[in-house]
Amino acid sequence: MDLIPLPHRTERTEGFFELGDGFGIEAGPGTEGTARWLRATLGAATGFALPPKKGDEYDVLHLSVRPGLDTEEYRLVVAPQGVHVQGGSPAGVFWGAQTMRQLLGPDAFRRAPLPGRTWRLPLTEIRDAPRFRWRGVMLDVARHFMPKDGVLRHLDLLAAHKLNVFHFHLTDDQGWRVEIRKYPRLTEVGSWRARTKFGHRASPLWEEKPHGGYYTQDDIREIVAYAAERHITVVPEIDVPGHSQAAIAAYPELGNTDVVDTTALSVWDTWGINPNVLAPTDNTLRFYEGVFEEVLELFPSEFIHVGGDECPKDQWRQSPTAQERIRELGLKDEDELQAWFIGHFDSWLTARGRRLIGWDEILEGGLAKGAAVSSWRGYAGGVAAARAGHDVVMCPEQQVYLDHRQDAGAEEPVPIGFVRTLEDVYRFEPVPAELTPDEARHVLGTQANLWTEVMEDRARVDYQAFPRLAAFAEVAWSGLPAPAERDFADFERRLAAHYGRLDALGVAYRPPTGPRPWQQRPGVPGRPIDGPPPNR
Repeated sequence: MDLIPLPHRTERTEGFFELGDGFGIEAGPGTEGTARWLRATLGAATGFALPPKKGDEYDVLHLSVRPGLDTEEYRLVVAPQGVHVQGGSPAGVFWGAQTMRQLLGPDAFRRAPLPGRTWRLPLTEIRDAPRFRWRGVMLDVARHFMPKDGVLRHLDLLAAHKLNVFHFHLTDDQGWRVEIRKYPRLTEVGSWRARTKFGHRASPLWEEKPHGGYYTQDDIREIVAYAAERHITVVPEIDVPGHSQAAIAAYPELGNTDVVDTTALSVWDTWGINPNVLAPTDNTLRFYEGVFEEVLELFPSEFIHVGGDECPKDQWRQSPTAQERIRELGLKDEDELQAWFIGHFDSWLTARGRRLIGWDEILEGGLAKGAAVSSWRGYAGGVAAARAGHDVVMCPEQQVYLDHRQDAGAEEPVPIGFVRTLEDVYRFEPVPAELTPDEARHVLGTQANLWTEVMEDRARVDYQAFPRLAAFAEVAWSGLPAPAERDFADFERRLAAHYGRLDALGVAYRPPTGPRPWQQRPGVPGRPIDGPPPNR
């Protein structure tokens, strides 16, 4: 049984349970959503109607929530008389159904039945539960916009790998992607740029046509609802105070007007760290409170991501307004000014029953008590945050930034950063060894990040994500041994079958032999970094 991620415990017996036209579903209380999902997916793949059936009949899939199991824990039993999927909650039942789909073979991931196909499940019992509660993937739709249908497909791919957090990077210098009705120019102006750098920022190549798009509030509601049906939480990211040129282009008063002519700024058309940051004024705070008020209406998630990374302080150093604010607040320097800015929104979100999370730069200058940290610049930020009593999501750039290249070969498309092979990702360990058990409890989980500067479309996202995201999913879900002791050969063996599932889903993954000709980008320069990445 070539299952990914690897279940905690599997017992196989001889024989199979064969599904026929009469195969139906008994959905207990709380499992109706999983039954709906099975009829839509397995019903399409098999051609079976999967009607409601009573438990005293044979040839039935029994779905039930079982007290005593952990929230996302499940038990899958395939017996000669029928199939049982029990979960500690509706989420656990759903993950068990995902495992059952894998047991049916790659054709169960198709959208229409193949003629003559026989459907059978191996007689087995699986007991399984995740290692981490936060098993996330960040998708950047600001640098290159992904239309709604692509986002919904991406959520299906996350669900198929038992990943349960979708970090939705919605705003940046290069585009604002969510409709805010109070401030229509954020999308009227901020969602479009005149042209786009092709390749790394040092590349001489440009795509000389406008690029952009945004999600209406109804689009967002649909995405959030679609994710919720798959037991995925959508965590939105609205970047402050850096990475904000698109917002400043739409509303110039948000920038440091006493330093630069913000009316001359447009949505940024290249990549890198942008010097144009938000002004630390009351007007800016009120504006973004208005933004977050609408964001909270759209996203019911516990956490709201506010970015906080890569905020150059040069304009604040030159700005009389910013310097006056530092004196007025009795702050030491510009780092403490950013901490004050982030702290304002931490208090604002806390008062509304939500929690702030930001990139590890929010540690600089002091961090508000309730805030959580996405540790991206290696392990150090996560270690510092956990030791200070803050919750942490481990997503170190050197380990799980999937925009980094997968091989050192010259044919890799637009090679960025360190080489992070499939095996490297499989041997990633989210919990730093130097943490004590009490400190380690602050590690909520882990997340892989997909920054799209050099991923111009869905196929490029697929190529960078897969198959490495399958390895990451196993790290996040399965109770694997220490990195050096992990059985990568067994993972590769199971992955050989998993490629068939990805093929059926239409995923443009990187083949183990290297990129196909149409996946290459000859002549488009990247920014490869030689040598092994630092492990700190």
